[in-house]
Order: sequence, then C-alpha cells, then structure tokens
Amino acid sequence: MGYMLETHGLTKRFGRGDQAQDAVADVSLHIREGEVYGLLGPNGAGKSTTLKMICGMLQPTAGEILFAGHAWRREDLYAIGSLIEEAPLYPNLTARENLRVRTTLLGLPESRVDEVLAAVDLADTGKKRAGRFSMGMRQRLGLALALIARPRLLVLDEPTNGLDPIGIEELRDQIRGFAAAGTTVIVSSHI
Repeated sequence: MGYMLETHGLTKRFGRGDQAQDAVADVSLHIREGEVYGLLGPNGAGKSTTLKMICGMLQPTAGEILFAGHAWRREDLYAIGSLIEEAPLYPNLTARENLRVRTTLLGLPESRVDEVLAAVDLADTGKKRAGRFSMGMRQRLGLALALIARPRLLVLDEPTNGLDPIGIEELRDQIRGFAAAGTTVIVSSHI
C-alpha cells in the first residue's frame, strides 16, 4: 500500500520582509492509503493552513505536495473531499437541494444524494432550509458535500464542532468506516 498524500518541507508564510510570519514551517507528512491521520494541536498551530494547502485553497510558500504518488495538480481536487471551517452551504436551499447543486456541477448521478443523506443521518430533513439547521446539522451536511464524489482523500478540519457527544461518537465510527472502505482521512482537532 502506497502513500495517498505526502508533503515535503511544506511552508506557508504570510506577510513580507521583516513582517513575514510562518504559519506552517517545514511540514513533512507521509499518509498511507486507507489510513486515518490526525493533526492535533492548539488553535493557531497551523493545522487549518496545512489542510488548505493540501486542498488547493492556499498556495504554499515552499515545499511540495504529492497526491497518490505524483505532484499535486488541480485535477486531483476531483478525488479530494473536504470540510474546512464552515460548510459551503446555500442557506435558502434544503439539504437535498444543496447536494443536487453539487452533483450537477460534478456530473454525478442524483442517486448519490440519497446515499450521502442517509450516511450522515439527514435523510428526514424534508423541506427545512439549511439556513435553519443547527450547527451540528450544518456540519453533517458539509460532510455529505465532502463525500458526494466518493473521494479517495477526505480532509476534515475540526469536524466535531457543533456536535453533541453522541454525534461525535457517530462521526468517529463513520471515519473508521471510511478508512475501512479504502478512503484516506485526515482529521484536525485541538481536542
């Protein structure tokens, strides 16, 4: 089994000259396929910045990212599902409608909508708009959006935010299940 993700000397610096500050300095990761990998550290440690670079949301200042054995390229985003910070939801749409937008954009079969709604326990939300969801429900819908394309790599930044203790335990079980099914998972947490 090879590496799904590697980083070598990954660095992100914000600012210029004497004012420049390293948010991430010289991070090297080696994450095998089907593994659950945790980034643990306090707020401000650079976890989210690292994940944003892996997902193409930020350009590294230095270093390299390898995905499935090759230099990371934009096309790899089709194989990466992510939930970083807030879920990208349309608050005026239902859970089902939010997922339909994503399946349409990605050219995926609409049958995936029911599958991921069931997987995250949101199948019975009916016509309730996402803007009226609790924090935990928004997190679960964000996870559904991240899963919709059957990613090879799932990146979850503080995914337990807003979840009650039972929801946290269910999410942990789901993450183990994703890895058992062959999806590589990176999870960050300060807990």
